[in-house]
Formats: sequence, C-alpha cells, structure tokens
Amino acid sequence: METGTSVKVQIYTMQTVSEALAAVDAGVDYLGVTPSNRGLPGEISFGTAREIVDALKGKAQRVALSVESDLGLIADMVGSVRPDVLHLCGDIRLVTPEHVRQLRERLLPLYPGLQILQAIPMTGPEALDHAAAFEPYADSFILDSVAAHIDGIGAAGVTHDWSLSREIVKRSKLPVILAGGLGPDNVQAAIAAVQPWAVDSLTHTNKPLPDGGFRKDIDKIAAFVKAAKVN
Repeated sequence: METGTSVKVQIYTMQTVSEALAAVDAGVDYLGVTPSNRGLPGEISFGTAREIVDALKGKAQRVALSVESDLGLIADMVGSVRPDVLHLCGDIRLVTPEHVRQLRERLLPLYPGLQILQAIPMTGPEALDHAAAFEPYADSFILDSVAAHIDGIGAAGVTHDWSLSREIVKRSKLPVILAGGLGPDNVQAAIAAVQPWAVDSLTHTNKPLPDGGFRKDIDKIAAFVKAAKVN
C-alpha cells in the first residue's frame, strides 16, 4: 500500500458502479466491496463486484473482503473479482497466520501486486499478540470492532479501545487502518488518538433504506473525507 503524510480514507461497501464513482469524486482513496452470499451487510455478487472493480481502475484502489475460512473459496473470489487488495476478516482461529502464508504463496504468483489487508479483532489486549503473529504475512492491518451477530471482523458500527490501536500502530512496521464506528463526527479525534495510516468507515456513512438495507450517503462520505484529511 502507498505511504505518505496524508491520512488515507477507505470506505465500505460499494454496491453499484455509480455509487463507487461518486465516492471517488468525494475523495475516497480505497473503495471496498463485499462479494459474498452469506448475508453480510451490503454484500453483492462476484459479477457485480467485478463490474465495480473494473470501473474503478486507475481511479482508486479496489478492496474486496472475505470472511471465508476455506482458502479455496477465498482464492476463487480473488480470481473472479480481481481486487488490488484482499481484505481478510474471517475468524482468526480458522484463518491463522500460517493460512495467510499459504494464501500468499498461492495467490501472488497468479496476481502479482495483490496486497493482503489483515483484520485484527480489537477485543482486548490479546489484539497486540494477534497483530504480531500476522505481521510477517500481511501487507497492512485493519483494526476493527466485532459484533456477535455479524460474521467476521467488522461492520459492528461501534468504536473500541483506541489506546490498544495506538499501541499496534507504534509496534507495527505495516500501514495500519483504523476502523470501527468511525464517522464524520469522531474521525478527527480517532486520528489524533491513534495516528493511523488510514481510516475506514462503513456504518456511519450509510443511508438506511426502508427494507433494512442501505446505500452510501455521499454527503456523509464527503464530510468524512474532509474531516479525516484536515489533520
């Protein structure tokens, strides 16, 4: 992942090409898609995800997440969607550092330049050990909150202990993305407390729909970007 002085912004989750292009216009650096059939928030088909990824070529970095524990299923998704960044946010008891090592060996010869973004569940001090264990096999970290009713790490919509996140930033040599309950109203405070390389938002840049789903709120995204990059 690129490094630089300005804080990067990653936004999940794009469900249409037009939504993704509007997010680019709002100043987003990394755009996430959720190719899945598990009932995850904002999930889309592999085909739709590929359309979004293709439309964003040269405009933003394309990120695709997986909560799967089967390495073959993860590889199939990468082959179908072809993201720049594979965001692993499955159960770390099932997708261990050794599994990530195997996945790198499997995928990088096929997709040179593919980056692996490893999610670290910020459930307590043990997160420091988890980050240290995954560091040799990841290209970057995303420090995220966990919700019992949602598969994988993330989409919880709540913050976690930023002092733990700050400690991982200090210890790790990898770029670190801070996630978990971030929105336009608290992202400046989060950046000041943690000093991450990038910040991520899902829940608090959404526009809820009557059916229980959501679309992205482009005004909230623009406000999030403005607040994040003012630091």
